[in-house]
Amino acid sequence: MIAQSDSSIGVVGVGRMGANMARRLRDRGESIVAIYDRNQAATASLAAELGCEAAGSPARVAEIASIVFTVVSDDTAMREIFSTTSAESLLRHAKGRLFVNCATLSPAVHIEVDTLVTHHGGQILESCMASSITQARQGTLYLMCGGRPDVFESAKPLLEKLSTHLRYIGPAGEAAKVKALVNMVMNCNTAALAEGLGLGAALGFDLTVLREVFAQTGAASRVLETDGEDMQNRAHDCYFSVAHAAKDSGIALALAKTAGLAVPLAQATYDQYQRLIALGKGELDKSAVSELTFKGRER
Repeated sequence: MIAQSDSSIGVVGVGRMGANMARRLRDRGESIVAIYDRNQAATASLAAELGCEAAGSPARVAEIASIVFTVVSDDTAMREIFSTTSAESLLRHAKGRLFVNCATLSPAVHIEVDTLVTHHGGQILESCMASSITQARQGTLYLMCGGRPDVFESAKPLLEKLSTHLRYIGPAGEAAKVKALVNMVMNCNTAALAEGLGLGAALGFDLTVLREVFAQTGAASRVLETDGEDMQNRAHDCYFSVAHAAKDSGIALALAKTAGLAVPLAQATYDQYQRLIALGKGELDKSAVSELTFKGRER
């Protein structure tokens, strides 16, 4: 096992979440030695802020860091950074390293990467996040972990610096399944709230009052707290994008198909997010699904 006191940390993928996780770890006294992102300008800027190396490849991050967090966008990006054929792959320096993979990916890819890292002499843990940008910066993430129990126990002191809720789910791929279910339900709630507020607006109600009623009745939800006011005010600055919502609902739909289960609400929600992407709104926050349900908004 890697001794936490001797750890040096690298981060691959420093978008909204990865960058704030790196800042949080630095603030908690961890040694951030290298970061990498395909966006070279973002890499250079954050590296200067953190006082670490702006690595030219994922392989370089693994070369100089004993622990590597990966926070990439999708299955394709994950397979690229753990490629068995690329000279820039993390696998070039996997031996003796711990990889903590935080992206929402299909369970099959988490299992695939787990096998590759183990074969190359490294350790690996999936650490799926059910939180957003603010929580990443504040260290209040909800983390669901999958992999070997001993690896989880070894990584636990470090992960506690990023989270207030830390849960071990099971072997590789299992945390990814739970995360897909979390986001499936969250996305359905978001689409349902957009319809409720949209219909309320069409009926002439004061939406501030309507949101207060929702909050005090069975219509209450975490999504109401985070997205309700934004839907009312058309404030869709991105915390969790439409594109990611569609991707994650798609993962859940694939799991449902494998299980032979019909999930019509999840399918309808996925279709709504796909409509937004087709309208060029994929980089807006998921609250933008309200643009499809309020009269006069869709354009």
